[in-house]
Amino acid sequence: MLRRFLRAILAGPEAPQLRRFFAVGAVAAGFQTGLLGALVEWGNVQYLLAAIVSSEITILLQYDVNNRWTFHASRHQGWRAYARGLLRTNVVRGTAIPIQVGVLYALVSAAAVPYLIANGAGIVISGVYRYVLDSRWTWQ
Repeated sequence: MLRRFLRAILAGPEAPQLRRFFAVGAVAAGFQTGLLGALVEWGNVQYLLAAIVSSEITILLQYDVNNRWTFHASRHQGWRAYARGLLRTNVVRGTAIPIQVGVLYALVSAAAVPYLIANGAGIVISGVYRYVLDSRWTWQ
């Protein structure tokens, strides 16, 4: 499965779109991790709550960038289409938040992994799930 996935990134018909999705995701992961750290360290917000808040803010930013760049060929134009797509991506990514936060909690509590590193693992694990659903449903 991993080999097929890596081959798809490099040479498959969806390769350019997949690479853009992951580029946006990488930048967003950095933003989300920075926001998570700021909320916890400077805002004194509990790390699991901060992870949820930073995830939702990042969802809004990622949707706009993905709509304009990653899925430009099928982008949502007009207020109604944009709002429907934003709702769909919130459903997709909202259902990925428990996966991401679950990985975060498990790594922090069971393995004593620092929360920012554990958050990165959660982002990676939930990223494949998000791409499949976003590409197949949000920007169908």
